[in-house]
Amino acid sequence: MAIDKVWVLAEAGDAGPTPITLELLTEARSVASTVEAVAWGPETASLAAALGEYGATTVYDVGDLGGALPGVPVSAAMAALIEGGNAPDAILIPATYDGRDVAGRLSVKLDRPVLTNVTGLVATDGSLSSQHPVFGGSHIVTARFTGPGPAIFVIRAKSFAAEPAGGAAAAVVPAPVTETGAANGAKLVERHVEERSGPKLDEASVVVSGGRGLGDAANYALIEELAKLLHGAAGASRAIVDAGWVPYSHQVGQTGKTVKPTVYVACGISGATQHLVGMKGSKNIVAINKDREAPIFSVADLGIVGDVHKVLPALIEALKAKG
Repeated sequence: MAIDKVWVLAEAGDAGPTPITLELLTEARSVASTVEAVAWGPETASLAAALGEYGATTVYDVGDLGGALPGVPVSAAMAALIEGGNAPDAILIPATYDGRDVAGRLSVKLDRPVLTNVTGLVATDGSLSSQHPVFGGSHIVTARFTGPGPAIFVIRAKSFAAEPAGGAAAAVVPAPVTETGAANGAKLVERHVEERSGPKLDEASVVVSGGRGLGDAANYALIEELAKLLHGAAGASRAIVDAGWVPYSHQVGQTGKTVKPTVYVACGISGATQHLVGMKGSKNIVAINKDREAPIFSVADLGIVGDVHKVLPALIEALKAKG
């Protein structure tokens, strides 16, 4: 039995709603009769068509934040809507920096707890239960809210597939920010975007990741070269991120990014549970490791028992020869 109404916190990127926003809208349609979105920024109205296409009937526009961080003003606007009698049954929030900030502040304003690290939702008897991987993903815990008030869920990226519904543009309704006092004093004065070439790691259809089996940081260049030849993105295990070989933005796993590409190539990665959680949903998994007992082979569709220092150069040369 579906619940009545769900809100989705809608974040915008350079090309419109972010992928996780579309994923949450898609899932919201499957569990609720009515789906609405909450967004902010100077161009919220321009998102109405895209949000409507994925199922939102209304988008509450918090407006231009004037350089403020979204946590304080967005949570204040959402709380005002709820306290004014426009409360949803549940609120789905992306597990992003801004999303987690909004969720924490909204929790305090409404005096309601938050369920985090959600990877699944189940609608039963007019309420939502959430699913959470624990112990590195080896077990799934099911939780639900009790008592009145909206249920607040913070959901990991790639937990659901984004599928358009073909709906009309969402109606845009202003959602003014109430008085926030000194809490809204922080301002964003400068933004730095990490340089990269090729697709984003969590959006790429091909991901090539390297692990401790590469031997040293210099050999990560093989991962980057293979990823480029395959028009994919380069990833990494936590071990080499912690070792300082590559930035945290490359990390795939429970404490990094969750990826679900068409092809995932794991090179010199043993396959610790923490890493598997972030990539085992990939459609096709190729593993290269000289240890035939490595756990990564338990999830691989194709396993190559061999030294990455020999296999990768041979694969790169074969791809170059193919042109």
